[in-house]
Amino acid sequence: MDNQSLINMANQIGEFFDSMPDREEAITGIADHIRRFWEPRMRRALLAALDEPDANGIAISGIVREALVKHRDELTPAAPSTV
Repeated sequence: MDNQSLINMANQIGEFFDSMPDREEAITGIADHIRRFWEPRMRRALLAALDEPDANGIAISGIVREALVKHRDELTPAAPSTV
């Protein structure tokens, strides 16, 4: 899956949670959803896109960016085994 599609999906999740009155709950909800339902390679790609400057792509929304930065450690999958 390409980065633009991943960012678009993450932004849609962010739109849903952004309607919550408690911002911290919304940020945690975004991170929890991505951690629970996205496979590791999708999370790796999304986190890599977070570190790249936006170049002709879809920008990560503010609330999604905040969730990814705040919960990066728990969203980062374990390194794949090389055995």
